[in-house]
Amino acid sequence: MNNNRRNNGFTHNVLFYSVIFLCIMGIAYFFFGGNNNSGQTKTVSQSEFITELKDNKVKSFQVQPNGGVYKITGTYRKAQTMNNSSSLGISFAGNRGSSTTQFQSSVLQSDVTVGQLQRYANRDNVKISTRAEESNSVWMNLILTVIPLVIMIFFFYMMMGQAGQGGRGGGVMNFGKSHVKPSNAKQNKVRFSDVAGEEEEKQELVEVVEFLKNPKKFSRLGARIPSGVLLEGPPGTGKTLLAKAVAGEAGVPFYSISGSDFVEMFVGVGASRVRDLFEQAKKTAPSIIFIDEIDAVGRRRGSGVGGGHDEREQTLNQLLVEMDGFNGDEGVIVMAATNRSDVLDPALLRPGRFDRKILVGRPDVKGREAILRVHAKNKPLAGNVDLKEIAKQTPGFVGADLANLLNEAALLAARRNKDQIDAADLDEAEDRVIAGPAKHDRVVSAQERETVAYHEAGHTIVGLVLNDARVVHKVTIVPRGRAGGYAIMLPREDQMLMSKKNAEEQIAGLMGGRAAEEIIFGSQSSGASNDFEQATQIARAMVTQYGMSDKIGPVELVTSGGMTPGQSYGQQPYSEHTQAIVDEEVKRILNEGHMRAYKIIQAHRDQHKLIAEALLKYETLDEKQILSLYNDGKMPSEDEAAAEDEHRAATFEESKRELERKENARHDETANEEENRHGQSTSDDGQSDQKDHDDQD
Repeated sequence: MNNNRRNNGFTHNVLFYSVIFLCIMGIAYFFFGGNNNSGQTKTVSQSEFITELKDNKVKSFQVQPNGGVYKITGTYRKAQTMNNSSSLGISFAGNRGSSTTQFQSSVLQSDVTVGQLQRYANRDNVKISTRAEESNSVWMNLILTVIPLVIMIFFFYMMMGQAGQGGRGGGVMNFGKSHVKPSNAKQNKVRFSDVAGEEEEKQELVEVVEFLKNPKKFSRLGARIPSGVLLEGPPGTGKTLLAKAVAGEAGVPFYSISGSDFVEMFVGVGASRVRDLFEQAKKTAPSIIFIDEIDAVGRRRGSGVGGGHDEREQTLNQLLVEMDGFNGDEGVIVMAATNRSDVLDPALLRPGRFDRKILVGRPDVKGREAILRVHAKNKPLAGNVDLKEIAKQTPGFVGADLANLLNEAALLAARRNKDQIDAADLDEAEDRVIAGPAKHDRVVSAQERETVAYHEAGHTIVGLVLNDARVVHKVTIVPRGRAGGYAIMLPREDQMLMSKKNAEEQIAGLMGGRAAEEIIFGSQSSGASNDFEQATQIARAMVTQYGMSDKIGPVELVTSGGMTPGQSYGQQPYSEHTQAIVDEEVKRILNEGHMRAYKIIQAHRDQHKLIAEALLKYETLDEKQILSLYNDGKMPSEDEAAAEDEHRAATFEESKRELERKENARHDETANEEENRHGQSTSDDGQSDQKDHDDQD
């Protein structure tokens, strides 16, 4: 929105104002600054005029009183050569050597001069005319002097006003204002039901909405609502949408600003804008301030070269004071979003500022299905579309990816003149999102096509044999993007952790393409470059991050955050000897994965050939076709998938009820544990009393 203001046409451009100013000045000078005669005019002195009149060179002239002298304008009988200087006092190349029949001069108001002019004119029959003196000449001169000055001041003010805030409007003295207006609560239509796949995150925000709606409910018990809520997670997971939903459910003013909007070229602007933003929010409390990409202004202080960026640190200091300083900000809740929480300043993350940190992660299969249903509300889907199956086929997708998936499917259906979006459109859209558009017209030789088919069949065979964690979903030899073909391996279920076995199986699956080329053709091609890149990343992470190497041991050599203190750019935080061991371990893991894939393909040569030939014939094989070829040696028959339960996004009331249910369940569980402990203690006391009685006996 701020970018739209900056680029609101040429009217907000300094160059445009300068050109307009010069044009107006030129027009004003043309009409008022020069003489009123058309054409070029020669200016002569009094003596020259009298001499030319005496020599009968003048055809006619006009006499006009003007400020104590007579202004003479006239016409020559023949064209006369002009001087280098024009009447405007500006020398142009075109005026040199030119001629004119017009002239002007000034003579003294004396009877002798007038009589002399009259005598020479009567002698040669020169026509003389007179003109009354202009009464407003003084005012005209004043206007011609003042108007350009006024115009200059006006345009200078306009240009400085635009420069005041980088083209946002406002005066020069106004650049410290935040210029953030609260969104209208009635216009914010986003609700909890529009945010799918984040049910637990919404339950964490129920208390924030309840406080904004009814703050007395908490204040009477001495409770203090969290003054700050930090939403962290990968890009596209819906952090901004969650903040909008909180504001929409609470019905309070919502101030939205980006972290980069605080800092500009003027020193102290960021701190001033922070103060102004919180002052506005306090006036409309209860309210929400949402700072998107807060890592732009909230980075750890002192981490830059030479002590850090002073302006950014001043802005951060002011933000820290406003969030939890001497003056409390009751009723103002700060929500922020970032995908780099590891670089934020520790003072910003402490309790009292951002009390609550909510991880908005990638949705699971149920969340992806709910997200798909939200984005499919206004899209007509055919009967063969199974959103649950699509959710299973898109692990790792976030909300933005799923929205893009359905949008691409709608575009494809419209391009094919369909009334509904069917399964074929969604399948094609999924491939476009993952690997790019298909290039069916690309000319591929028969040998290269066969190499790609056996290469992808190698990935498929290894994936089918090592199928504990991943399942082969699709394989194709249709070129997409930079890839000549690809195989999609999907996890059986959503995984939060990756085991060593899973990592080794992934590396073996990636090496299946190169192993197949070596077995079938006895050669190597460049088609495995991307496979090596992915496999190397997994192997290096196993050694340097996950502690899955016996030689290196359980040591983290690569940190997820920035550089460690005292470390220069490009310097490794470990010795060269350790680096050599890391390289050896990475190479060992990759070689073992390659040998494992080689042995698997050698043991399944018939099935490998069968899948490769099917790829050459059909170009694309799905999961059912691949499994049928692997198990039965033939293509499967068509069957219909059974319908399953639907998952949708929960509303605010449902999220609130679910939170209350969990709290009641925890309370009942705690009460039962206390009762059991009390009963156990009573039983122990009874046994102790009985033992004492027996001892007395």
